[in-house]
Amino acid sequence: MREGRKPTRTHTMSLSLEQLQAFAAAAETGSFSAAARQLGKAQSVVSAAVANLEIDLGNALFDRTARYPVLTPAGERLLVEARVILERCEHFRGVAKSLGEGVESRLTLAVDELYPEETLGVLLDEFSQRFPSVELELLFPLMEDVSRLVLSQCADLGIMWRQEILPPELGFHALGWVPMPIICAPDHPLAAQPRVDFEELKRYRQLMVATRSDSEEKKRLRVAAEVWWVESQWVIVELVKRKLGWAFVPWHVAANSPAAAGLVSPQLTFQDQDWPVAMEIVWHKQRPLGKAATWLRERVSQQPLPMPGGR
Repeated sequence: MREGRKPTRTHTMSLSLEQLQAFAAAAETGSFSAAARQLGKAQSVVSAAVANLEIDLGNALFDRTARYPVLTPAGERLLVEARVILERCEHFRGVAKSLGEGVESRLTLAVDELYPEETLGVLLDEFSQRFPSVELELLFPLMEDVSRLVLSQCADLGIMWRQEILPPELGFHALGWVPMPIICAPDHPLAAQPRVDFEELKRYRQLMVATRSDSEEKKRLRVAAEVWWVESQWVIVELVKRKLGWAFVPWHVAANSPAAAGLVSPQLTFQDQDWPVAMEIVWHKQRPLGKAATWLRERVSQQPLPMPGGR
């Protein structure tokens, strides 16, 4: 078959994976004999599979005028598509294998912004390598909104700050502490004082994270008489920069937010260190976890929380 000739066949096109595998192997190895060795088949089988594929496609895939077959322009373009199909087939087999082994097809994880995003990224990188076929949904509610999602079984696992009263249906594992430094703008009245006492904090507006429901839980860090409630730690930093109030924020948010440049953290007379908030991972006791969720729960439980300055 010479380059430029378009083989024809009168019946309907009927591609097979074996044809695509033979085509890809011949292109990658540079010869039909090498492709046959790679696939563990006779050379005549590989050659016939490619020839039949050319007929089915109506395009010459290889120029056979030289000693070794060379991809035609059409072959180069169709090789890209063939590889996509073969890769998706491998993914299809992987999903089927995982389902057969009891690995769930989908997982929903609810994570409070208090949990450092870099630590989360490391864990999910490992998760992706171990469970590549699991579809993952990440939600970022705040405080007890995390436990509500797990309680209603809208999330399989939740990473949140420790609730004073956790619903009895939920199991938990303590993860450690996240420091919450106080921050304010450099020209805020609190920044001018060498040390700030508790009563002084009450005089100025405090910016606090808010859940979507009214509860006592969200008031645990309230100090000031006047409060603005904001549904984002990152937006709080921006508002602090604009001297709209002071706030306790997770150290990793203060360290990584562009808006935090130039902000100050006053010393407190009533506490020698940043305000610590405990973190935990929660799950529903009556909802059996699949292999992926179980692995992730154990992996998160074992992962130490980073501290400022790498401590």
